[in-house]
Order: sequence, then C-alpha cells, then structure tokens
Amino acid sequence: MFSEITRGLLTTLKSMTEKPVTIQYPEEKRPVRTRFKGRHILKRYDNGLEKCIGCSLCAAACPADAIFVESAENTDEKRYSPGERYASTYEINMLRCIFCGYCEDACPTEAIILGDIYELSFTDRRQSIYTKEMLIEPVGEGGKLTPQKTPPGVFTRSVPEMKNPQD
Repeated sequence: MFSEITRGLLTTLKSMTEKPVTIQYPEEKRPVRTRFKGRHILKRYDNGLEKCIGCSLCAAACPADAIFVESAENTDEKRYSPGERYASTYEINMLRCIFCGYCEDACPTEAIILGDIYELSFTDRRQSIYTKEMLIEPVGEGGKLTPQKTPPGVFTRSVPEMKNPQD
C-alpha cells in the first residue's frame, strides 16, 4: 500500500515538471491541417478581377441549399470578372453549410475555396448569412484576409424577417 502511494506521488511530481500542452487560444492560434475545411473565400485573379462568373454551379452542387447566387452582365465600363457575367449577389447561409466542399469541386474557375479560418460565431441568424463583400478576397493582399468591410446582417437582397421564438 505504501509503495502505491509513493508511486502515485512520483507520477504527480513528474507531471508537474512537464510543459503543459494547453494553447492560450485568443493570443496564440493553433495551426490547422492542410485538409481543413473552414470559412469560404471568393478568390480573385492577380489583376484584381473576380474569378466568380456567376454560373451558380456551386449553388446547384450544395446539398444543404446554403448558397444563393445572382448573376449580372459585365459591361465595358464596369468589369468585375473576365467573362460575360459576374456574381452580383453571392450569399452563403453558414447555419445551413455542412462544409462538404462540393461547392469548391463544382466551380469551373476555382473561384470559391474553403479556407483555414475557423473562427465562426454569430449571435443571431442575420449574422450567419455571409455576403459577397464578406467572402471576397481583398485586392492586393496576396490572399491574406482583412477584417470584414460589410457588417454582419447587411444584405444585398431582400431577406424575410426572422422572428425570435422567445419574443
């Protein structure tokens, strides 16, 4: 019995000298795996034009029906993508998204990717709908995302009013 207590105390003393494996989350971010599927990013070409041509294949491939795409025609005065059309409205309902990656596979121009951003939180349903301005890669940043320019809950199309069941 005495040897078992001694062995238990030695185990405790040994674990006290080891370095903790805890990561201090907000200050220190853990690197993600290469196959991780995080928040969506709409990519651009090197010249700043959007890769998305508004074909809606990502919306058709989405099994959760989380993506809404509305396309418009490019003009010579206002050119957003190299093709004839561009996505004038692009929205993803993150509450519906299951992060399957089918949208990424279906895109013919590789415009949408699932990035490595894992910090997704919202306090109401309106904030869970990510608009094109929130998803598009900033110009000239080399793929690094900047803070959102469009505040959560601001939409480019009409969204039905969502009632809180507790009210």
